[in-house]
Amino acid sequence: MLTLYHAPQSRSSRIIWLLEELGAPYEIRLTSIPRRDGSGGPDPANPHPDKKVPAIVDNGVLVTESIAIAIYLGDAFPDAGIAPKIGDPLRGPYLEWLAYYAGVIEPVMVAGFGGFADNPAVLATWRTSADVHARISAALAKGPYILGDRFTAADVIIGSVGQWMRSALPPGQVVDDYLKRIGERPAAQRANAKDNG
Repeated sequence: MLTLYHAPQSRSSRIIWLLEELGAPYEIRLTSIPRRDGSGGPDPANPHPDKKVPAIVDNGVLVTESIAIAIYLGDAFPDAGIAPKIGDPLRGPYLEWLAYYAGVIEPVMVAGFGGFADNPAVLATWRTSADVHARISAALAKGPYILGDRFTAADVIIGSVGQWMRSALPPGQVVDDYLKRIGERPAAQRANAKDNG
């Protein structure tokens, strides 16, 4: 049995969605994490080395970090079709979008929240939020998903950010429609119920 260590309304929420898309058997272990408002705290039972979420344990193997978990699970459940297989022409773009999320989208978003997005080091290392928004908008203009016609774990990762905070993704009808479309997926609705339940 695969176990997800989960704190409601956190980055682990998207992993519930991913697991629902995969149809994978799993259990949720609730864990506390330090919250921005000062509540919560590290849970000694959480196997994540930093006491954060998400973390999964699959047959004794611990995997942490959303992107690593997305790649691991997509490959572990290939029949679900959530991840292009090695040899599929979409495999490279799929991995690129997952890496772009971790390496650019989230750092730029956090820099914006922290009020230092215009710092020269941030601009030289990552991009501006306008650059990030342009790249996401260009992909979705070809849509209906990040990789075109195929829904993948990249949509779970990137789309979950827009569902959590709409302003984190580009403004406009194309993105509004995208968020509505992925939010209406049965797996997304089941995950939302489990996260809030």
